[in-house]
Amino acid sequence: MASSMPLKKQKKNKNDKYSLSDLKTLGHQLLSSRAHVNNLPLLLSFITPSTRPKYALESLLSLQSFFIPLLPQLPSSTVSSSFTSDSQADPEFIYRTWVRSKFDDFVQSLLDIVICSQSDEALREVVLDTLMEFVKVGNGGKFHSAIYYRLLHNIVHSSLEVDDILLELLASKYFKYIDIRYFTYISLEKLSRNIGANDISDDIRERLDTTGVNQPQSSLDLSVHKLSHLLSRIPPLEGSDDKAEYDMWNAAGIFTEKENDKGHTGKQCKGESTNIKALSPANIAKKMKLKFTKAWISFLRLTLPVDVYKEVLVNLHQVVIPYLSNPLMLCDFLTRSYDIGGVVSVMALSSLFVLMTQHSLEYPNFYEKLYALLEPSIFMAKHRAKFFQLLDSCLKSPLLPAYLAAAFCKKLSRLSLAVPPSGALVIIALIHNLLRRHPSINCLVHQEDGNETTKDMIGAENGAADDSTEASSPSREMSSVKPSIDPFDDKQTDPLKANAMRSSLWEVDTLRHHYCPPVSRFVLSLENDLTVRAKTTEVSVKDFSSGSYATIFGDEIRRRVKQVPLAFYTATPTMLFPESDFIGWTFKMKDKDSATISAKRSRVEETS
Repeated sequence: MASSMPLKKQKKNKNDKYSLSDLKTLGHQLLSSRAHVNNLPLLLSFITPSTRPKYALESLLSLQSFFIPLLPQLPSSTVSSSFTSDSQADPEFIYRTWVRSKFDDFVQSLLDIVICSQSDEALREVVLDTLMEFVKVGNGGKFHSAIYYRLLHNIVHSSLEVDDILLELLASKYFKYIDIRYFTYISLEKLSRNIGANDISDDIRERLDTTGVNQPQSSLDLSVHKLSHLLSRIPPLEGSDDKAEYDMWNAAGIFTEKENDKGHTGKQCKGESTNIKALSPANIAKKMKLKFTKAWISFLRLTLPVDVYKEVLVNLHQVVIPYLSNPLMLCDFLTRSYDIGGVVSVMALSSLFVLMTQHSLEYPNFYEKLYALLEPSIFMAKHRAKFFQLLDSCLKSPLLPAYLAAAFCKKLSRLSLAVPPSGALVIIALIHNLLRRHPSINCLVHQEDGNETTKDMIGAENGAADDSTEASSPSREMSSVKPSIDPFDDKQTDPLKANAMRSSLWEVDTLRHHYCPPVSRFVLSLENDLTVRAKTTEVSVKDFSSGSYATIFGDEIRRRVKQVPLAFYTATPTMLFPESDFIGWTFKMKDKDSATISAKRSRVEETS
């Protein structure tokens, strides 16, 4: 240890003795003549994260100007690593091999600076631009995918945070080029496969605790966060028609007629660049869609942190499914997510609904799982608006069995007793639409004495039961049920066994007297005869799905009141509650109690 200290001190003093003007001179000498090639290692020694930004920038500019013209003439890194001085006697080849090794050292030094969060931001931006310039021309004039992969690999596996300026610069400056997006998908696919994959649903169940707080973020989670951030920042393909135009970072890249699909091996001929013809937009879109699919499928196989997992489920139907080559590849991921339950199932419902309606996905237990999601907590969930809209869409089919429509209708009716006022508004809209779409369940309308139909939220008449043979049977069964006992089992998870067809919507009738005026007004406004569909229209669930206490209060504040109720008395009242309103009750204080209170009051006044 004693012998190493003077060496470190000597190295530090060696770098400190050079000024900016000295570095400029060394750079000019290196660019002017091969005789000053020994300045190359010296300038490389200033490309470190600990070097002052001005010194590192001056050395970087000189080295970049030196390497750019030589890159097409240098051998590949594999040839350079396997080279030995005994096997080759050509001095020119030895020189180029040595320069190639220094270029590799230069690239590694640049990568060390760019992933160092303590480095100067301006310097990191210049370093990123230098690396991307090497990516552009570093492979004989073609796209250097190896350097680009090393850049993304170092970023993903570094300690940089997701909101670091480097990721923002990379996305804003370079993801607009179609070939960079192409190789980004390839690199992210490799990185995802290297990180590994586990069972998604089992891992999410372990990570989701009762408090809803995520576990501390590990280095693996940080890498997955950055992978997700990079994937989400890549813009989708604008179009695939013949008029579409794509910007390319390297015109001689992958999207050319003469490009070899197996790689970028081989030397470029002198006249090759003049004969390059870009692929058609349709072929470009096909290639991009394939790489996009592979990248996302590899990413979704990872063990995703809870916040990333939820974010992916929320946006999957908009930013991923429309651009996949085969969206049905997500069926396993989505069905397993839908089986988890709770808020995760709500988030997976959007994408699963798209696969079922647009891509012919068959999911036999879909409605049973959807029925199980109807819990009071769903009316306070963050993504409840989208869930209620999808719920209304899922129950729109006229081929839905009567028992299933009745089960959903009755379950929502029971939930109206325990949800906030905003939830009650959504339930009224959903039940109204269900009764209008499925006349066979109009028997659920509350009846008195088994033969008279009371006016409730729908005002349906007795003739509603005659429209369906399924409705008559439950009506006869209801007459045999003991009064005041609801045969509906709200704890039953199977809609077929819930006995909904034998029940009635008595819960909705109680909403007439709801403490919240908008709820009672909405119930009264829907007193229509739903047996004649031509006279009624469906209610837009979207108008009520995102409601809350704040929205209801705001609507009431903005509501114009035409008549204000006033209390008018011919004589000034002497008491709050007149005795005529409470027969048998008295509000006068007894003499004994009055005397006791007077004594207590006098003692308090004496002590004070």
